Amino acid sequence: MPNPFRRLFMILLVCVVPLTVSQAADPPAPPVFTEGKDYVVLSNPVTTATPGKVEVIEFFSYTCPHCYNLEPSVQAWLKHKPDHVAFVRIAVAFGAGWEPSARAYYAAEDLGVLDQLHPLLFAAVHRNPRMGLDELAAFFAEQGIDQGRFRNAYQSFHTETQLRRGTQLAQRYKIEGVPAVIVNGKYEVRSPQMFEAVDFLIAQEPPTPTNPTAN
Repeated sequence: MPNPFRRLFMILLVCVVPLTVSQAADPPAPPVFTEGKDYVVLSNPVTTATPGKVEVIEFFSYTCPHCYNLEPSVQAWLKHKPDHVAFVRIAVAFGAGWEPSARAYYAAEDLGVLDQLHPLLFAAVHRNPRMGLDELAAFFAEQGIDQGRFRNAYQSFHTETQLRRGTQLAQRYKIEGVPAVIVNGKYEVRSPQMFEAVDFLIAQEPPTPTNPTAN
């Protein structure tokens, strides 16, 4: 005698499986981010320094543990950053204790070794947030950079200019803490899903074509 329960089970299985396959075939919907919760629109937008591109700025400090924890996400995002997006880091010095590491960032930039030393410097300052000039010079020497060259770069015109520019930009954007991420001079990201929200905002800001040079 046929088992009625087995027949019922087979009917339900036939009904359920196609639905499951259909759901699995649909790609997940992209996250939707909400103004006022995940990001804020700046009341006074700032003109960006990279015409023709969507600019993403990260204000950070090597001494900030939250910036250190965010850095892996920054590196992961940079691997798939669209070509029309310009990423800019700004090392800020909100106090005297922050200035040495900010100077070290711009000194490494001045010496042309920033890409090489940035992750190492982040880890070193994270272990010792009170690193001063002598400790930083010793660190650079360990990486093969002459201490005299580093000390000159630490106090160079480039470093002084970039440090002052960073302070001015932080004031214009009304940055009160780091890490802080700004998209195209218009939005400050507040979402825990930092770079998913960045991608969402980039999509709202198509690149502006630059004016061709007149003949």
